[in-house]
Amino acid sequence: MTETRAATEIEKVTTKRLALYTGRTHPHLAAEVAANLGMKLGEVNIVQFANGEIKTRFAESVRGCDVFVLQSHYGTAEHSVNDSIMEQLVMIDAAYRASAKRITAVCPYYGYARQDRKSWGREPITARLVADMFKVAGAKRMISIDLHAGQIQGFFEGPVDHLTAMPLLEEYLRRECSAPVIVSPDAGRIKVAERLAQHLGDAGADLAFCYKRRPKGTTNVAQVTEVIGDVAGRLCVLTDDMIDTGGTIVSAADLLVQRGASEVWAMATHGVLSGGAVDRLKNSKIERIVLTNTLPLPPEKQLQKIEVLSIAPLIAEALDAVFEDSSVSEIFNGENLA
Repeated sequence: MTETRAATEIEKVTTKRLALYTGRTHPHLAAEVAANLGMKLGEVNIVQFANGEIKTRFAESVRGCDVFVLQSHYGTAEHSVNDSIMEQLVMIDAAYRASAKRITAVCPYYGYARQDRKSWGREPITARLVADMFKVAGAKRMISIDLHAGQIQGFFEGPVDHLTAMPLLEEYLRRECSAPVIVSPDAGRIKVAERLAQHLGDAGADLAFCYKRRPKGTTNVAQVTEVIGDVAGRLCVLTDDMIDTGGTIVSAADLLVQRGASEVWAMATHGVLSGGAVDRLKNSKIERIVLTNTLPLPPEKQLQKIEVLSIAPLIAEALDAVFEDSSVSEIFNGENLA
């Protein structure tokens, strides 16, 4: 009797609490995600010293919390992509040392994703290095959107939830056009373009792809030489995971117009838009560019032909699924895994 009473007295109900924090790279996206979750974005004090070093401190206790640290790896006028990554790592370390129950690194745009293998001897595989650093910092899980290469999911030693913006882009196309030709700008993205075309098959969508050659030993240089598929007299929609310098997408658009396309649009999850991308896109034959807000779009990059869709509802739904220990892949009917 005494033992039963003692056991009852020490019985404790564990309560779960979700905490969402962000760095300085894209606070607007984090605020949108928090709003979709119906919660307040956590407060974190970030101090940058005169020598460039960073220190972070959470304004409230995170002990026992399910902590999500959201940061896109992107360079702005104030700090570089490396600063973005380091800032997220420091925040994760702070949460780990503050006894957070579980820490998830949320990287809408994953930095160094294109360095996923060795193209030449004596090169790094930096995408793996970044994943290792997140693990060492204390992250037990990672969430990202439309990784440049699917194998990056295997670089992180722990669960990886790979989200995709495809439902968002598909909904936009259903609303804005009919019978488009979905065009992959290179052979590497043909699988994704094919899936989108299949989803839009009831709307009369077809598929085409371009042949792209990248001269060995060069960076940010691509030559689109041929298009496979019937594009004459059709609205062509180029789809890719990102638009960086814009060279590939603009070159592909020129070729599609030469082959008789009536109109060319471009769609991508990540609008990196580095170097001379803005001028290149502005003067291109692309009439509409659709991006998501995984990355911030500063005023100097806001062209009239660019439309930005919010990815925040999808991220919020995924974070809620992780917090509730339910399936993330069911949100996308399993099509986010490839």
